[in-house]
Amino acid sequence: MKKRLAIIGNGMACGRLLDELFRRNAGGAFEISVYGGESHGCYNRILLGRILSGGSAAEITTKPREWYAERGVTFHSGTLVTKLDTAERKLLTADGREFPYEIAVLATGSAPFIPPMENLKDEAGCPKEGAFVFRTVDDCERIRKYATPASSAVVMGGGLLGLEAAKALSDLGLHVTVVHMPEWLMNVQVDRLGGELVRKAVEKLGIFVRTGVAANRIIGRTKVQGIGLKNGDTLPADLLVIAAGIRPQTELATASNIPVKRGIVVNDLLATAVAGVFALGECAEHKGIVYGIVPPIWEQCEVLADVLTGANPLARYTGSKVYAKLKVAGIDVASMGLVEPQLDTDEVLQVMEDRRGIYRKLIVRDGKLIGATLVGDGESAPTLARWFDRGDTLPINRLDLLCSGDVSAAAADPEICNCHHVCESTIKAAIRDGCVSLPTLSAATQAGTGCGSCKGQLANLIMKANPPKTLAL
Repeated sequence: MKKRLAIIGNGMACGRLLDELFRRNAGGAFEISVYGGESHGCYNRILLGRILSGGSAAEITTKPREWYAERGVTFHSGTLVTKLDTAERKLLTADGREFPYEIAVLATGSAPFIPPMENLKDEAGCPKEGAFVFRTVDDCERIRKYATPASSAVVMGGGLLGLEAAKALSDLGLHVTVVHMPEWLMNVQVDRLGGELVRKAVEKLGIFVRTGVAANRIIGRTKVQGIGLKNGDTLPADLLVIAAGIRPQTELATASNIPVKRGIVVNDLLATAVAGVFALGECAEHKGIVYGIVPPIWEQCEVLADVLTGANPLARYTGSKVYAKLKVAGIDVASMGLVEPQLDTDEVLQVMEDRRGIYRKLIVRDGKLIGATLVGDGESAPTLARWFDRGDTLPINRLDLLCSGDVSAAAADPEICNCHHVCESTIKAAIRDGCVSLPTLSAATQAGTGCGSCKGQLANLIMKANPPKTLAL
C-alpha cells in the first residue's frame, strides 16, 4: 500500500527532491502530491532576470505541468496550505479544503524581506502603484509591464537578485539606481575590495550605485514618484523594485505547532520535532544555520530522498560547506567558506589586478583553505573549490594555488557544474553519447540546471566536440 507523501511548496527544493525521489523509484512506494502557492510549475528562481528582460516563464521552467502528470504526481497549483493537523495527519488550505497525508515535507522556501518604509502602502494596505518585490515569475511580469523606456527605477538591494533586476531594467532602457544599505555590494559573498570591483563593473553598464545608505520613504500620494533616503537625499523614480534579502517562510510551521527559530528546526534526518513532518531548503534551520544557496539544498534533497525511500537508511545531513559561483552583471564572482579571517593565526593572501578587474583572496588555517573570494576570475574557482571541499594541506607557496602547473594537474578533471558537482569527464561522456545540445546535455547530467552560470562552459565543450563544418572553396 502506497503512503501519502505531501510536499508543500513547489520551488527549487521541491523540484530537486522530486528528481531524487524518482531516481530512487519512489513512485512505487508513495502517492505524491505537491502543493504550490504559484500557478506555475517548478522553475529556476535564479534566472528570474530573464523574465524581467522579456522572456517567458517557459524559458526558466524546469517542470511544466505535464511533468507531474506523466509521473503520477498530483499537482495542486495556486494552493496555499495554511495549517497541518499533525494529530489527524491532514493539511488545510486557504480555500477551506482538507487533504490527508502520512508524510509531509515542508519546502516553503523564503519570502522577500520588505524593510520598513514610510508611505509604502496605499489606503487599502497594498504597495503603492509602482512599488514591487522581485521574487516570483508573476512579480517580474508585473514589473516588465509597468516599466517603460526613459523612465527611472530604484532597486533596493545590491545582492545577487537586486543586481540582476537592475541590469534587466537598464537593458530595457530605464535610468536605474541601486540603493544598498551596507557599505559595499554583495557584502554577504565578498569583502570590501571585491564589492568595489563589482561596483565598477555595474557602473560600467550605466547603472548608478548608492551604498551605505537606506531608502526609508516613498514620495508620491497615489503612486511612486520618488524615493527618500535616510540621509535626506531624494531620488526621482517611477518605480521601486525591492530585492533587499529574504526571510524563511515559517508561518505554516508556526500555525502547526512545529518548532521554529529563525527557520523550521530540523535534525540530521531533516525531520522536525513532529513525527511524520520533514523540512528542507530555505525554510529549514539545521544546527543553527539556514542555507540560502543551491548546493546545500541539493545535498539536503539527496539525504531526505535516501531517508524517505530507505535507499540508504544511514544517510544523514551533517551540514554543508558554503560555496557559490555566480555571474553578476557580466562579471564572474565566486565565494566559498569565510569571507574574512576569524582568528589572529589565519593566513590571508590577497592578489589584486586592478586594470584587469580581477581580485583573489584566500584564507588559510592550519595549512588548509577555509575561505576564498574571487571577482573577475572564473577559471580558478573549480580548482580552489576542490581544495576547499577536500580539506587537503595546501602547497607551502600559497600562490601555487592560482598558477602552479602541479595544481592544474590536480584539477585534470575540473568540476564544471558546482551546483550539481558534475565534472568535465562526465559531461564529455554525455556529449559522446549524443547529447550535443544544451537541453539534452542538461537533462542527462543535470549540469546547467542550477544557477546556470556554467552554461557557457557547457556550450564550449559541445562546440569543441562538434565543431561547425566549413565548406572548402
